[in-house]
Amino acid sequence: MVNKKDNRGWVRLVEVFVAILLIAGVLLLITKSNAKEESLSATISEQEIAILRDVQLNYTLRTEILNVNSLPLEWEYFGNEIPNVKNRIVGLIPSTLDCKAKLCLINDTCILNNLANSNIYAEAIVISADLNTYSPRQLKLFCSEEEVD
Repeated sequence: MVNKKDNRGWVRLVEVFVAILLIAGVLLLITKSNAKEESLSATISEQEIAILRDVQLNYTLRTEILNVNSLPLEWEYFGNEIPNVKNRIVGLIPSTLDCKAKLCLINDTCILNNLANSNIYAEAIVISADLNTYSPRQLKLFCSEEEVD
């Protein structure tokens, strides 16, 4: 009879150990998926900042942005109003991203009107002046992952 009680104790101990392993495995999977999404967010943010910084540091593109009179300016109209800026942004966008920009006054809420994807990453810069003009504006870039068909 003593052996039966001892065996039950070991079986209980093994059951508890297996349960702890299962719980730890599930928590590890959840943590890994969150870390992957955070890593993607950081990568996209870095790419957006690099694109915007390139525009911000280019004197010709900055001047073109400061000469726009009708604000806010949607992405669809960049080709007419500021074609060099649009071409530069399009040229720097990685093939894995789908990006649009918007030019607004500095104090305006600068959001896209038609957000198609639920995971939109946005970054903004201020273009404030060149040698002749002081007219602060914000250029905001909205990117999402390119959908694979």
